[in-house]
Amino acid sequence: MHRAINSLIGSEMAAIDGKVGKVNDFYFDDRVWVIVYLIVKTGNWLSGRKVLISPVKLIKGADRYGTFSVILTREQIVNGPDIHSDKPPRADTPKASKENAGSGGEPHLRSTHAITGYLIETPDGEPGHLRDLIIDEETWHIKYLVIEMQNCLEGKQVILPLKDVKEVRWSMSKMLVDITSDRLKDSPEFRESDYSYSETGDRPISMSADSFSE
Repeated sequence: MHRAINSLIGSEMAAIDGKVGKVNDFYFDDRVWVIVYLIVKTGNWLSGRKVLISPVKLIKGADRYGTFSVILTREQIVNGPDIHSDKPPRADTPKASKENAGSGGEPHLRSTHAITGYLIETPDGEPGHLRDLIIDEETWHIKYLVIEMQNCLEGKQVILPLKDVKEVRWSMSKMLVDITSDRLKDSPEFRESDYSYSETGDRPISMSADSFSE
């Protein structure tokens, strides 16, 4: 099954012994495009500190009705890493390094929030911007991009497989893709309701390769 990252922002995070806070952002490894941390903004019990929680700590199948449950206690979360432990590099830094990633930081971590809005460049133009990411909820790999098209019907958003991304120029906030603007425009349309849980707990649909033309 697949989930849209934006639909997960604001989800509650619950430890074994009580609620922790809400999901504020995600960090992914830009070498393999997999989510490695959920960034959780804690409640008043921890003065709004932002902590890092690995997806491997989530209880599978428990993320219904806008809540994630983890196999951690609140004390373990307090004593775990916070956002300053693995801070990603600045988006405008040409070459990431340990120095500009922050103390103890990982240079290959990227914020999903920070890359939202990146320009999409095709071989024949710049037809849109990145608006969301779609992940496989079992593996937490990023599988698809959601692109908001320019010069189309107002608000039209389409889905592009990650494999079509040729290069990411982080210092320019730009993604280069291998397909033409017309092919991108004709890609499957994104419908948010297909990639988020409804109030009744219905699961999102699963993407099929048949959805994309060769």
